[in-house]
Amino acid sequence: MANEARFIGADRAQARWDFIDLEGFLPSDHRARIVVGFVESLDIAELYAAIKSRQGAPGRPPPDPAILLALWLYATIEGVGSARALARLCERDLAYRWIAGGVPLNHHGLADFRVAHVAVLDRLLTDGVTALIAEGVVSLAEVAVDGTKVRAQASRDSFKTADKLERIEATVERRLAALKAEIESDPAASSRRQQAARRRAALDVKARAERARQALDKLRAEKAARAKSHKKDEEKKAEPKASLSDPQARVMRFADGARRPAYNAQIAVAPREGVILAVAMTDRRNDAGLAAPMVDEIVERYGRAPQNLLVDTHYASAEDIAALAAHQAGPVKVFAPPPTEREDVKPETLKRRAKLRAREPESVKAWRRRMATPEGQAVFSLRKSIERINGNLKNHGFGFMPVRGLIKAKAIALWHALAHNFVTTQRLRIKAGCAA
Repeated sequence: MANEARFIGADRAQARWDFIDLEGFLPSDHRARIVVGFVESLDIAELYAAIKSRQGAPGRPPPDPAILLALWLYATIEGVGSARALARLCERDLAYRWIAGGVPLNHHGLADFRVAHVAVLDRLLTDGVTALIAEGVVSLAEVAVDGTKVRAQASRDSFKTADKLERIEATVERRLAALKAEIESDPAASSRRQQAARRRAALDVKARAERARQALDKLRAEKAARAKSHKKDEEKKAEPKASLSDPQARVMRFADGARRPAYNAQIAVAPREGVILAVAMTDRRNDAGLAAPMVDEIVERYGRAPQNLLVDTHYASAEDIAALAAHQAGPVKVFAPPPTEREDVKPETLKRRAKLRAREPESVKAWRRRMATPEGQAVFSLRKSIERINGNLKNHGFGFMPVRGLIKAKAIALWHALAHNFVTTQRLRIKAGCAA
């Protein structure tokens, strides 16, 4: 019977002392320990130099930047992309508590740190890959480049046309004028705090509308430039729109055919090793013409150009192929399938095509011959590894951008690149050790 059963009931009113040995609870080979050891080996003097709190001066000291860096790196590896979720984990999860080491944290500070040091994150990516190149672990013989769409933190309803933006700005101006008149006519009509809050809200809407208008002007200029060569295509498109919440985001078509607000993340990879060499965030809807800028960025980072560049069809035009073949940092061979051409065309079209091919630069002719050989196809087949890397990044939270703006979006991309390279480097070094 229930009254005869013996059991221990909950006593939630009893005060207790809990003693937790974080060092003893976390296994010696836990990944969190490896991450902290890796962060402690990095040169992050810029992060310490940015701290305003100094000895002998007022101001509350912030958390150690090395702790914040380790927390976000470990969280990105684990697929945690929310600052609020990370703050909760630092209170409840043993690994995160061990990394934090008792330092008080909140989601505001974590979120600010994640996007505040883009230059440092960019340098850490370059330094890490440079060390792998010096060790002979990574080679720039082949570099694969691809773009992947990342969902932006903006809704379709936030995109407005020029007429709608004008109406919004006019409404805000009327609202500001009414607030000013209310204060002048009857200062006691509402509290000063309420007046200030309403004014701030109106000014915020006005500022966002101005940023959206600037983005819209850029879209109009691009549309006008493209209309010179593709007039019929541009006439079929709807009027350009810009987002009030994230003016730098654009509506892009995804692989599933849906159109969503997004950014276009450009990723360069060493395909044989699976190491990310460079990342860039753009608002371009397609990848055409982005091959040469990525090669320039690789040269700027590592002082040399890749020997072979592996890209998809339409990524590099004939002009790009010729320019890359004569790159000042060294000739770059492009491996990309030629665009599919119809064979059931008129003889006059075939003759015209042959004449155009005959006038192509020798580097472009060499590219066509190269891609027609089994050897060229074998080199290009290495590019498929970047699809796996893109999928891995998406599975770890890179499919949705939790911030707004290209600069902050690049910070998120760099965190994912650093996390990916950390895991990949561990695997490559273990493999090299086993081979030795």
